[in-house]
Amino acid sequence: MSTPPLASGPEGPRALRPLLDTVLDALRDGTRARGGPLPSGGPDTVAARVREAVGDVLPDEGDPDALYAFVRALAEGAADPADPLCAGHLHCPPLAVATAADLAASVLNPSLDSWDQAPAAAELEAQVARELALAAGVSDALVTTGGTESNQLALLLARETQGADVRLVCGANAHHSLARAAWLLGLPEPVIVPAPAGTLDPAALDAALTALPGPCLVAATAGTTDAGLIDPLPEISGLCSAHRARLHIDAAYGGGLLFSDRHRDKLAGLERAHTITLDLHKLGWQPVAAGLLAVRHPRDLAALNQRADYLNADDDTEAGLPDLLGRSLRTTRRPDILKIAVTLKTLGRSGLGALVDQVCDHAREFAALVRDHPGFELHDRPTISTVLFRPAHATDDAVAAIRRRLLTDGRAVLGRARMDDRLWLKATFLNPATRSADLAALLKVVEELVETPAEGNTPR
Repeated sequence: MSTPPLASGPEGPRALRPLLDTVLDALRDGTRARGGPLPSGGPDTVAARVREAVGDVLPDEGDPDALYAFVRALAEGAADPADPLCAGHLHCPPLAVATAADLAASVLNPSLDSWDQAPAAAELEAQVARELALAAGVSDALVTTGGTESNQLALLLARETQGADVRLVCGANAHHSLARAAWLLGLPEPVIVPAPAGTLDPAALDAALTALPGPCLVAATAGTTDAGLIDPLPEISGLCSAHRARLHIDAAYGGGLLFSDRHRDKLAGLERAHTITLDLHKLGWQPVAAGLLAVRHPRDLAALNQRADYLNADDDTEAGLPDLLGRSLRTTRRPDILKIAVTLKTLGRSGLGALVDQVCDHAREFAALVRDHPGFELHDRPTISTVLFRPAHATDDAVAAIRRRLLTDGRAVLGRARMDDRLWLKATFLNPATRSADLAALLKVVEELVETPAEGNTPR
């Protein structure tokens, strides 16, 4: 058997060209076969299609058509974030320029655990991460896989700077990864502060901090997963200063507002945090993964310093080779910064800001459609690009059933959120190319199920 061609090296581009054509054909054919934002039939049907396409995972003899077959099966069975009716989650359609840069990162395959594996990528990461941190009003940033890793890293830095008894204090609206990180790191049980209107209540936070002995880490949210709400950051940061508490702000969703002249004021107070979670595979239109943890005091990162002679020997570091091991909890790391850097340079602040403005406008337009429709109820005006709505007079069971029916039919992808002790359909708009007609179509497919519900799912 001849040696398979490598993707990198001088002949790499030549070897990739026919494979790229195969991938593009498979993506096109799979998308056409799906015909909507989600494959129809539900979990069992999709699983059967994938099993049929895969066959023997590790056959005795290789199959030269495997690339086409697998990519087509994945495309046919995918949730397509570029479809305007796919609006269930913080799941963005990636920019073509970012996707192309991501391919280059895979071809070159540098690993950011030592300088000699990634000389140019190491410098690029340092420059771009620092620039994004400055945009958030702090000093430096580490690249992560997303919001969950960033939140975990924020708690780790708090533990290492304040002690193992540091207490996480967060709102009932906080992302689940914060409580999980506290458990994983062996911290005391978190103190959950009420968020009666979907945002952390400053008065309740003040009372909690007054009552708690010992060091505290307050975690505020700039863009909740359920409704895209932003905690009152100036008030919270003031309370943290008064109580000498450390402040972390989870801006995984809302951080992208920094690019927008129209919306960045919603993040006032962000710069007063000790650590900030950012996530550009949401309002940054990057392929997964593209997270960052920004820090106010770079000295806090000293807690991550490690020594491994084969990666950052003391004499190498003293001779001027950059030490990368303290820039992450991971060892092997791909250069996710490349796609981010290419996007920032290609679009600039104004280009990214325009995309942010467009999706926020879509949310407001959709909310107006819901508000003006007698058959639907709107929860509230959108803060970012998430809209909560539900059929008027429907039970929670009916709302849940309508959503599952849309998913099973493959007609639309909507999320779900519980607010004010009621279940709501959630539409999160992250596709800048969405049109007014698409917004009307999304509401229409829900309306049709309300008017002709499946047996046993009648809204009452």
